[in-house]
Amino acid sequence: MGNPYIMNIQKAAKWFGIVFILIGVLGFFSVLTPNGNLLGIFAVDTVHNIIHILSGIVALLLAGSYNGAKSYFKIFGIVYALVAIIGFIGSGTILGIFVVNGADNLLHIVIAVLALYFGFSGSKAAPMVATTPNM
Repeated sequence: MGNPYIMNIQKAAKWFGIVFILIGVLGFFSVLTPNGNLLGIFAVDTVHNIIHILSGIVALLLAGSYNGAKSYFKIFGIVYALVAIIGFIGSGTILGIFVVNGADNLLHIVIAVLALYFGFSGSKAAPMVATTPNM
């Protein structure tokens, strides 16, 4: 059956991947991005959308293993925390690469906290399972 904690971390990574790809794709539809704000709230541009899509693809690729999912969340959490900090002290962009606004910065904090929780909580490594051949 498997360890529910391990399976949940991997499911969380899959959901992060699906949501980020979806958000990235939706950001390209002008009807959903009045004045460059996804759903009228979150600042987006082409680079921001591509970053979301790539983040989602990486999540899906690493969700296949427990250690991959944990690593994704650790790195992703740290990166998003830095993006949030830079967003709060910046002037509407992240290092001049893509646009952000206050709503983005708050969402980036929430994402960072969730990712860091998934990345650093629980089991340290996937347990080794001994198997015996069927006879």
